[in-house]
Amino acid sequence: MNGRGAAESQPDLSVAVTHLLKGVVYRDTHEVPWRHLLQLQSQVRDYVAVMGLVVFIDEAEGYACLRGRPDDEAVDEVAVPRLVARRQLSLHVSVLLALLRKRLAEFDANSSETRMVLTRQQIIDMLTVFLPDTGTDARLIDQIDAHIAKAVDLGFLRRVNDGDGSYEVRRILKAFVDAQWLAELDARLGEYAAEFAGRDGKGTA
Repeated sequence: MNGRGAAESQPDLSVAVTHLLKGVVYRDTHEVPWRHLLQLQSQVRDYVAVMGLVVFIDEAEGYACLRGRPDDEAVDEVAVPRLVARRQLSLHVSVLLALLRKRLAEFDANSSETRMVLTRQQIIDMLTVFLPDTGTDARLIDQIDAHIAKAVDLGFLRRVNDGDGSYEVRRILKAFVDAQWLAELDARLGEYAAEFAGRDGKGTA
């Protein structure tokens, strides 16, 4: 192996940290940063800790991300400014993420595949029953497309270039909607449906 090849094979802390600071690192789309991250886990954790961040790595699902330190934790008893902001989501987007998480759990239970891809129409059909009747189908579809676009921006959906307007449900969603929350999902969806019957509002997911 020549010198250049040997250098490229060495794990680089800056590569791992920089990609984490940019967003979620996926095993399938960020092969090099993912390899460096796994090899330098302890160093990465120490590095981001000084910024009040913690690293979450799910090797089985193939993703890693940064999270803010819990509010009740501090470094040397001094509160650290939050670098990873908590996102306030609309009620509609919260419901979409909840439905996608439920669908992902069903997919994992019944399929040996690792990638779950839904068509735009499947997502529309899934969400339509939870949205208020606007009296205009075109307006309703426009609203759902906006919610889908928001989920893409947040990194929970990824457009698939198959010509059919399909989306891959990214497994990082499992880190934000955990098993305990999922177990209570039916009750939560009932609460969402009741709130939709009264008004549009703000919610978190």
